[in-house]
Amino acid sequence: MPTSLVDPGVLCKVQTFGGVDVMINNAGTMPLAFLADHVDAATAWSRCIDINIKGTLNGMIAVHDQMYSQGRGHIVNLSSIYGNGPVAGAAVYGATNAAVNTMSEAFRVETQGTIKVTIVKPTGVPGTGLGSGVINPAAVVGILGQNMAEYGAVFAALGEGRTDEVDLDPESIGYAVLDPQHVVDQILHAIDQPWGVSVGDITIRATGDRYIL
Repeated sequence: MPTSLVDPGVLCKVQTFGGVDVMINNAGTMPLAFLADHVDAATAWSRCIDINIKGTLNGMIAVHDQMYSQGRGHIVNLSSIYGNGPVAGAAVYGATNAAVNTMSEAFRVETQGTIKVTIVKPTGVPGTGLGSGVINPAAVVGILGQNMAEYGAVFAALGEGRTDEVDLDPESIGYAVLDPQHVVDQILHAIDQPWGVSVGDITIRATGDRYIL
């Protein structure tokens, strides 16, 4: 394959490792805000669109030709439960994740038999720091609904170091704070499947995380 058609970053990895088996598109921002917050949120929303949608698309494009030339590959796109349906407070963020879901499924159909595509949809994962991008904290109501007050109490306790051990124990059915490692574990599970087996869609939850989607 002519090197001019290969993304420079991909070319470097091909020269070093002999190919690109897996591409994980993980970058994202989460500027939750109501449409009424548009003055404060407009810049962050534009950046969210650039990173969440265009970044994922560019990642898929970057490895497309190389994976086809080597006859196989696997793309893992990080999305969110926010992409499952529209909720107040997440018009833009939810739309970017819905776009990732749609692009991923379309790409899967186009590349069946050559490139596997997995969509990973975590609920809230505080340890990623994604919540630092929230513009209006009240906008999380869309994903929590009737559990908003309970959620607030759990995270207030967490911030004060007095969280119930049940909330932090992944062996407990009440586990409330999903750790990034659990997301990584499921991504590795999808990657570790035989080439002929594709895990198309994974939703990862803490069983007691209070999210309603």
